[in-house]
Amino acid sequence: MAKIVLCRIDSRLIHGQVVTKWVSQSNANRIIVASDMLIQDPFMKNVYLMAAPPNVNVDCYGIEEACENWNSNKFGEGNVLLLFGDLNSLEEAWNKGLEVENVQIGGLGGGPNRKTVFQNITLDDNDVEIIKRLESKGVKFIFQTIPEDKPQQFKEILKKYNK
Repeated sequence: MAKIVLCRIDSRLIHGQVVTKWVSQSNANRIIVASDMLIQDPFMKNVYLMAAPPNVNVDCYGIEEACENWNSNKFGEGNVLLLFGDLNSLEEAWNKGLEVENVQIGGLGGGPNRKTVFQNITLDDNDVEIIKRLESKGVKFIFQTIPEDKPQQFKEILKKYNK
């Protein structure tokens, strides 16, 4: 059984901060990307696979396949950094049995009806409702872009969102 050492929500998926900071900070030797969007774009999938450090194995799955893999063999072996591109994907996976206890929100980009709540992290009403639903099931959320940042708790982020 693999150990999920970090579950991160980041719309950029594998990028410099993930590769240079979070992999070593979390002692991950595997990255699992759960993204239906990435699975449907073979070119971008290959770009992400090449972005990972040479000593870290990367697997890309659609949400359904990630859940099947988790439910059948708990991702096999290793210390896993599990990446989702958005909160909708996390909730879908959680509802299909990929139940993580701790989630780090590290990067959700801007767009219509989104509010900046911490550095480059934005939320909309749907995101807030997803976090509330998952929190009611025992999931703990922190907001943190890089390891040097002090993790922000959702209750503090919610105050900023509601201003």
